[in-house]
Amino acid sequence: MAETVQQLLRDLCSDDGIAVTYEGRTWTWREHLGAAAAQAAALIGIADPDRPLHVGVLLGNTPDMLTAMAAAGLGGYVVCGINNTRRGDALVRDIRRADCQILITNDTHLGLLNGLDLADVRLLVVGSPEWKELTAQAGALTPHREVTATDTFMLIFTSGTSGDPKAVKMMHAMVLLAGAALAARYELTSDDVCYLSMPLFHSNAVLAGWSVALNSGAAMAPAQFTASRFIDDVRRYGVTYMNYVGKPLAYILAGPERDDDSDNPLRVAFGNEASDRDIAEFARRFGCEVWDGFGSTENAVTVTREDGCPAGSIGRGFPGVAIYNSETLTECAVAQFDAHGALVNADDAIGELVNTQGAGMFAGYYNDQGATDERMRHGMFWSGDLAYRDADGWIYLAGRTADWMRVDGENMTSAPIERILIRQRAVSQVAVYPVPDEHVGDQVMAAIVLADEATLTPEEFGEFLAGQPDLSPKAWPRHVWIADALPSTATNKVLKREMIAMGTNPEGRLLWTRDGRTYRIVSGEE
Repeated sequence: MAETVQQLLRDLCSDDGIAVTYEGRTWTWREHLGAAAAQAAALIGIADPDRPLHVGVLLGNTPDMLTAMAAAGLGGYVVCGINNTRRGDALVRDIRRADCQILITNDTHLGLLNGLDLADVRLLVVGSPEWKELTAQAGALTPHREVTATDTFMLIFTSGTSGDPKAVKMMHAMVLLAGAALAARYELTSDDVCYLSMPLFHSNAVLAGWSVALNSGAAMAPAQFTASRFIDDVRRYGVTYMNYVGKPLAYILAGPERDDDSDNPLRVAFGNEASDRDIAEFARRFGCEVWDGFGSTENAVTVTREDGCPAGSIGRGFPGVAIYNSETLTECAVAQFDAHGALVNADDAIGELVNTQGAGMFAGYYNDQGATDERMRHGMFWSGDLAYRDADGWIYLAGRTADWMRVDGENMTSAPIERILIRQRAVSQVAVYPVPDEHVGDQVMAAIVLADEATLTPEEFGEFLAGQPDLSPKAWPRHVWIADALPSTATNKVLKREMIAMGTNPEGRLLWTRDGRTYRIVSGEE
């Protein structure tokens, strides 16, 4: 049994099954990995042996990206996923932070590098005369190194929702094991097709998409995600498995339902951060299973859904997962609820999700010891995610550590409020965050995106809130922004810090405000 990505890829090199399907073309595993081996040999041949062999990839979700990842695996060097939504100094920062000595890009992304000082990074453009000559002249592959399970396969940057992205060292073992577990769980084989539409520079796509295909021998269909094209892609490529992160299910469901939506080959959708409503609706509408778990790029805290998982919960934690008060360094109290299901001991029950047994599969941030030390405090991994746990061990997310709000003397967090607001059928997406109170503390603000063709009036919103028995009166949003879209990262995670910075400034937005239990329009037009 393979213990590294390198070994797993070698096992596939003589396979004549379909590896990649894209825009009317297909490549077998033999063809795909043959090209990857040639690329690896070429890059190893031009690399500076006195520098880390880190190869950056700025390629998007294309067959070339898949080839570059496989080349790194076979060649035994480190591939660095570069976020193609970063710009200017931020983009240069990531490339340098990852110590890329080679950067591979294509014509689509080359313009992002115009005018940037890449210093001693060698830039190669796929398809250019230089590229063709390099790969054509490459001899047989002699790997840079024979890797071990704990060696770094890929540097993957965090999403950056709470600060500058950090480069996580993703071990060969982590990549291998994550895909193996999912391929076995969903009984995927070489007859399946994996839809890779989440950014391939991010951990979700690598662990829950790319590695799943490698472990099962399934074909890969790389794509740029768009909600409008989703079902057409599923049918065109014969997709049976997909991975997602963030809000893609909500984006898809926001579009009008069609009578033939369930007429498709999709069997399983696996991902993170979908709401209970979207999970159930996506499964019904498209006739598939949807499994949503909890995970972060660091892979140090694991929580999985099991049978009987109650609404709103993300599941039960693996051994060592607990919820701690970061000030007292003690485990938080068990959550208590009133007759309507509202949390009544938030101050005592809400804390930070930790791994008390250590780092788990987290090998640290590359070139950032300070950030690594911040995560690994007191012998535990601190996730930055707030949560609470009920008497049966079910865990509920409460937001990020920055999501604490002090409203009229009461502490509360965003996620429980969001779970209630999303019950409103007209609402496609919602984000709750604090804005300063004019006197002291915070007030609750909600940004809402409506489903396509849906309408919602201030009066209807107030009536809906009044009908939610588990919503504290203090949790009613004081301000509401009816938005066309929420600011988000490339991995579909909402950037609340941008919304907090906007505050309650109208800036041409449609805003409501609350007086008592009545909402009124203060800017924009209905």
